[in-house]
Amino acid sequence: MVLNNQDLNQVTWEERVQLGAGKTPSTQTIPDFAYHTYAELLGLRGIVVRDPERVGAAWDEALSADRPVILNVYTDPNVPPLPPHITQKDAKNFMTMMLSEPELGSVMKNTAKEVLASVLPGKR
Repeated sequence: MVLNNQDLNQVTWEERVQLGAGKTPSTQTIPDFAYHTYAELLGLRGIVVRDPERVGAAWDEALSADRPVILNVYTDPNVPPLPPHITQKDAKNFMTMMLSEPELGSVMKNTAKEVLASVLPGKR
């Protein structure tokens, strides 16, 4: 499974948190690549997922395939990979970075959803 968010996501978020700097699209945005199509060219099975509701069905399809499979799953680059522990310095850098974040609205929305999903009961 390729989590395809067209972003050097771990680097993006490390820089945001550790340096307090916003996303730098010119160095962190990567071009789209059709991993599922490439898999087919190699004789593998390629499956693309653009809708989160289709992930389960895609896994069912992949696990019942008669050959190796590449799942190309498009994901949102503005969902921060929240660590289990965060230092006070990292929290301060994150808040500083938010002032210059070009995708602030999306980042805030997705951060809130992730935090709420981790503490509220029910569907995630």
